[in-house]
Amino acid sequence: MADLLGQINGPEDLKKLSIEQLELLADEIRWLILTSVSKTGGHLASNLGVVELTLALHYVFDFKTDKLLWDVGHQCYAHKIVTGRRVAFPRLRKNDGISGFPNPQESVYDQFSVGHAGTSIATAIGMAMGQSQSGQKDKIVALVGDASIVNGLSFEALNNLGLVKRQLLIVLNDNSMAIDATQGAVAKYFSKVRLSQTYEDLRKTTKSILEHVPLIGKTVEEAVERIKKSIRMVFPASQMFESLNIPHFGPVDGHDIESLVRLFKALSHLNHPAILHIYTKKGRGFGPADDNPRKFHSTGPFKINGDAIEAPIAASAASASNFTDVFGRHLTHLAEKDGKIIAITSAMCDGTGLTDFQKKFPDRFYDVGIAESAAVDIAAGLAKTGLKPVVCIYSTFLQRSFDQIAQEVAMQNLPVVFCIDRAGVVGSDGPTHHGLMDIGFLRMMPNMVLVAPADEGELKLALEFALAENKPVCLRYPRDIVPSDELDRTACTQPFELGKAVFVKKRPDSVIALIAYGTVLTEAIRAAQLLGKEGIGVDVINARFAAPLDKEIISLLGNHKGIITLEDHGLACGFGSAVLEAAADPAGPLGKITVPIITLGMPRVFIKHDSRNAQLMQAGINADKIAQTAKEILNLTR
Repeated sequence: MADLLGQINGPEDLKKLSIEQLELLADEIRWLILTSVSKTGGHLASNLGVVELTLALHYVFDFKTDKLLWDVGHQCYAHKIVTGRRVAFPRLRKNDGISGFPNPQESVYDQFSVGHAGTSIATAIGMAMGQSQSGQKDKIVALVGDASIVNGLSFEALNNLGLVKRQLLIVLNDNSMAIDATQGAVAKYFSKVRLSQTYEDLRKTTKSILEHVPLIGKTVEEAVERIKKSIRMVFPASQMFESLNIPHFGPVDGHDIESLVRLFKALSHLNHPAILHIYTKKGRGFGPADDNPRKFHSTGPFKINGDAIEAPIAASAASASNFTDVFGRHLTHLAEKDGKIIAITSAMCDGTGLTDFQKKFPDRFYDVGIAESAAVDIAAGLAKTGLKPVVCIYSTFLQRSFDQIAQEVAMQNLPVVFCIDRAGVVGSDGPTHHGLMDIGFLRMMPNMVLVAPADEGELKLALEFALAENKPVCLRYPRDIVPSDELDRTACTQPFELGKAVFVKKRPDSVIALIAYGTVLTEAIRAAQLLGKEGIGVDVINARFAAPLDKEIISLLGNHKGIITLEDHGLACGFGSAVLEAAADPAGPLGKITVPIITLGMPRVFIKHDSRNAQLMQAGINADKIAQTAKEILNLTR
């Protein structure tokens, strides 16, 4: 294989290559992505699918001054490689390496830190309008992929595209799926177009666009009409966008670099917004990812053996049970007994552990696509009819449905169960994907019950409790394996009782109380063991609830020299804040509280990508640092 990649230190080096050399370079970039992700983990299938598209964009545009806006962001690996981050790429998603998403702190070629769907068209509109205001004429390209076009924000943006009176190119990368197969009427619409096209059809469409695209002084509308007349049918996708008065070109082959380069050059001269619709293959160039793009959407490390994998994904953790799997199995088990249980997710069937539920109860499973707000309101409607909807969404994405949770669920006091996966720090996905805000925005809502199970048994008990309550309940749990049984957790086997914490360890000589919310209980127990060896008596309390908070926790404050709260959440507005608020309440059971209360959690910053364990340690949420904090409190009170 020719070492073209070694000569690419920036996009300007791409422009020195011929089209044939770009095609060879695409193979080298795919190999670098594959070998790097096999060691670090990351988003594989989507990035393998956009290599030619990325090279063609950088070959035509100058994104040091022009603007490239990514949607979702996890398709940016080839972009990072050709924009000066090739040498750093093997340390992808590591603490001392580059992030897995666009990051303006890394490069001038990245406009936004972006990890959520649906944002690129709206932000591109804003930048285009801003440049019109200031008289700038940089080209703007919004790259929409992995089914982001079905997101509500994308449609809101398309509805406002008429505000832009200058160039703005939307590249719609249609690869037939998001993380799971894309759901909904729009997805079926695109599928109809995709299945009707042959390779020859795509080539003819490309030729027609290039023959009729407007030159300077001719309108886009004239060009579109001429293109329609030259193609034997008007594609349904074109009809959909043109009904919104948006010129639509395509579909074309997203792996044909020569045609893409010619198309981008031609369309870059438009003085009007337009959409170029392209087809790409998710997982292209690597057999296992090509055959199973869902499995290789986001993967842990694996071993490559030719065009296959020799070791399973995340093999080191294959024998360990994780919270997602425990939840999925138990919900399926409970659904076998209760026909009212309905599962809803937003393009995250596999990621939220619902694959078996979907197979066993297809008529009680709904995937609404990348539409979290709709998922919540659909659940509200289901609950209103007497059913038991369980909404399964990652914490970071649940943020997108704040208003619907408040208005249609909490205000109506409807029994919707929110199962919040990936709560807390998530490790190498970094700041766009941490789940560090859910307690804060949910705890303020009246009627909302917030639960955090500490281990496998508690997750099952909490789910049973939530489904039995006649009010909205939120369960949060991390992307992590469940704790082992080496520690005494007898108290955690008690059924959940609304607003009641449980003592895990209680000593008559206790001078410090560790109050843990959720899975950080494990570190609290270990810290108590360390302190016990030094003769320091410690109580350990499993809070279980952040709302309503157990009033007994506040009454404990007068019995100790110090209190430490622990949580895998932001300190601002989190569980520790709830304890502080209760302690500061002059109408509380103890009046004015004078003992020190230390809250341990995540600082009010956007936390960089790293391992989950490292992120918890940096926040002081590990046994050694908890014990150290306890001793510091005792030194202050002596």
